[in-house]
Parts: sequence; structure tokens; C-alpha cells
Amino acid sequence: MEHQLLSNQLFMKPSAIELAPPQRDAIQRLLHIAGNDTGQSRRVANFLLAWHNTKENGGWDPTDIWTVDSQIARDMLTVLNLVANSRGCYLPEFGFRKEIEAIWNLWRGNAKP
Repeated sequence: MEHQLLSNQLFMKPSAIELAPPQRDAIQRLLHIAGNDTGQSRRVANFLLAWHNTKENGGWDPTDIWTVDSQIARDMLTVLNLVANSRGCYLPEFGFRKEIEAIWNLWRGNAKP
């Protein structure tokens, strides 16, 4: 019985997965940028929304990295590395549910993501 309980706990996802400070900072900066109304904001929003749900939000053009400021590009690469290594985890699982929903509402419309 005790083994079964421990086994179940190992496979439960926490409500917010802990991030390293550089990853958390990069996500926060990108979310802030995506909340504005500029060309760079649109590109960052597309990047974040593609990670959130590519099927519903459309893909992300990797050449957009060429068209954003170098710090934004570095943040996007930091997050892309996180995406590659976290396999199956999305922004809500890192504690950014409200933020990605706000970005979705700003850039994609009225329905829930």
C-alpha cells in the first residue's frame, strides 16, 4: 500500500514546476513584451502561443529571431531550450496560466485558448 502511494506521487505533476532564474526571467520578459502592440510583440506572442498550442494558435517562424532585438532573441532561445528539455510542459505548468491567457486574448480573440 505504501509503495502504491509513493508511486502515485511520483507521477503527479505539481501545480507549478520550478524554473531556474534565467528561464523564469526570460519568460517574464517575453510575456511583458508580448503584452504590447509592436511588431516585435507580435513575433514574441506568436512564439509563446505556438508553444502554448500550435494546433490552435498557428506555428512559429524561427526566422523571426532575425527581426527582434538581440536580448529578445536570447530570451527566445533560452525558452526554446527549456521547451526542448521539458518535453510536454507548457506555460501553465510553469505558473504562467493567467499570463498566457491574457496574451491569447490580446492576439487571438475572445475564446479560451
